Amino acid sequence: MNSIHEMFTAAVASRRDRVGAQYKDHGAWRDVTWGEMERTGQLLSAGLVKLGVAAKERVSIYANTRLEWILADIGVLGAGGTTVPIYQSSTVDDAEYILNDAGVVAVFAEDAALAAKLRSIQAKLPGVKKVVVMSGEVSPEGKASGWEMSWDDLLELGEAHWAAHEAEVKARAAALKPSDLLTLIYTSGTTGRPKGTMLTHDNMLYEAEAARKVNLISPDDVQYLFLPMAHVFAKVLEVVWFREAHVMAFWEGDMKKIVDNLGEVRPTLVCAVPRIFEKIYAKTIADASSTPGLKGHIVRWGLEQGVRAAKLEQQGGTPGGVGWALAQKLVWSKIHERLLARFGGRIRFFVSGGAPLSRDIAYFFKHAGFKICEGYGLTETSAATTINLPHDIRIGSVGRPMPGTEIKIAEDGEILIRGRGVMIGYYNKADATKEALDDDGWFHSGDIGNVDKDGFVRITDRKKDIIVTAGGKNVAPQNIENLIKSRSALISQAVVHGDQRKFLSVVLTVDEENVRSWAKQKGIAGDYKQLTQAPELLSEIGNVVKDVNNGLASYESLKKFKVLDHDFSVGDQLTPSLKVKRKICNERYKDIFDSFYADPSAE
Repeated sequence: MNSIHEMFTAAVASRRDRVGAQYKDHGAWRDVTWGEMERTGQLLSAGLVKLGVAAKERVSIYANTRLEWILADIGVLGAGGTTVPIYQSSTVDDAEYILNDAGVVAVFAEDAALAAKLRSIQAKLPGVKKVVVMSGEVSPEGKASGWEMSWDDLLELGEAHWAAHEAEVKARAAALKPSDLLTLIYTSGTTGRPKGTMLTHDNMLYEAEAARKVNLISPDDVQYLFLPMAHVFAKVLEVVWFREAHVMAFWEGDMKKIVDNLGEVRPTLVCAVPRIFEKIYAKTIADASSTPGLKGHIVRWGLEQGVRAAKLEQQGGTPGGVGWALAQKLVWSKIHERLLARFGGRIRFFVSGGAPLSRDIAYFFKHAGFKICEGYGLTETSAATTINLPHDIRIGSVGRPMPGTEIKIAEDGEILIRGRGVMIGYYNKADATKEALDDDGWFHSGDIGNVDKDGFVRITDRKKDIIVTAGGKNVAPQNIENLIKSRSALISQAVVHGDQRKFLSVVLTVDEENVRSWAKQKGIAGDYKQLTQAPELLSEIGNVVKDVNNGLASYESLKKFKVLDHDFSVGDQLTPSLKVKRKICNERYKDIFDSFYADPSAE
């Protein structure tokens, strides 16, 4: 195949009248066939051509994950263009930077609100000729500007142009080559201005081929998608969907409804970031902690047996004995039944990516009877670089390299990656490209890790995140942060600090839903902000920190902690893929961290 658009049309040819997508509309799930998706894509392509979008020009999609996002993408590719995604949560400044840096000529904006954001900077976007509002009506201000048009208006424009110039429009897609630029995906910008990662059609054709070789997804699967389409993880899922032609169900756009959606859609697989598994784990633990009487005592005992089993497995042992067998029968089988029902009853496995998954949480899901296939990749490597497969999972690793991908470890421990999935470079950034890609084609990931004798890759931390204490000790903060979050359902986020300091410290946030349940059980009154500073809560969190410290080397232990009176939010302390912006947090909470070390009694 020459392009992702050709891959999509092949899926249509094989399953034209079969359901390809599902979405929720006014409380009911609607089916969309592959043929219907193709027709909408054709009209959008024709509409873009009529608007004057030339082959190889850039069109942006500034929206949350939804079926229209995919249709717009198909439309852009069908017009021979390149898609430039922008997170729906991106600031106006970031949107302005990306649109200008990429040379975008048209934008699909999710709704009138996002269109208004763009209109507020219209004078700073000389290259953007038209904004298409994907849902709802175009605002009176937008109509007056002449700069905006509705989705339906573009479809109508496209229908007329397709009728008169079908061959011309089809020729755009037919001319696409593997080496052509498929998408410009901008990095999250946690360490500075976002960089536009240039991914070709061949990069993603490779990903789809590799996914087929490992037999990860079948045409009979139903996948639930909520990951942001501006993230490369979701982009790979879109491409593999086109290759395998299974059913993709799109979320409602509300994080609080994800689990409810699972029960309705009944997917066979779900791909998610670790934060989702953390929340499911925390909710289960919180419910167990609040269960009264003998039943609650048994549940908590069973969970403790699971913790012991996980520790034994991490040491290379195998859990057994009457106690573990009883815990599995009385507690873990019930957790499995309850979660399986919530997930819809058909889950084959989960895939976790985007950030490290805590081993404790991975073992929790394993003991509850669910497989989590943790994988690894970066925007620059088209996401799917390594993965654990359902039949061969090594908890604590991110799996083996995908077929056709090479991995080696540099002398300083950095993971180097080479293969068809590796980007061709950063757009307009030759120096950054040269720094990331060496002359032999190896991409320098910035991650530290190792490869075991069986070929499984383990990530220990980000190279730039490694903390070097004043005593010269190297510490991987993510490992400690994952330990803290897995030890208490109350803790939602943790940021370990201590570079060039004499000891480590941490700021913590607490989960609002779980802290309210905890407070109700304890008979403690107050709003969320008050509860975060309640002496009882601080004492409990202190015990968690002590427990974590017991398993750490002395130079890794946390000497000071602070519970914040607010949780982290996307676009502020978190990236859209729910990773902590470490640099931002170190700057934001500088006064807190400084106070830890100003105390002369601290050692």
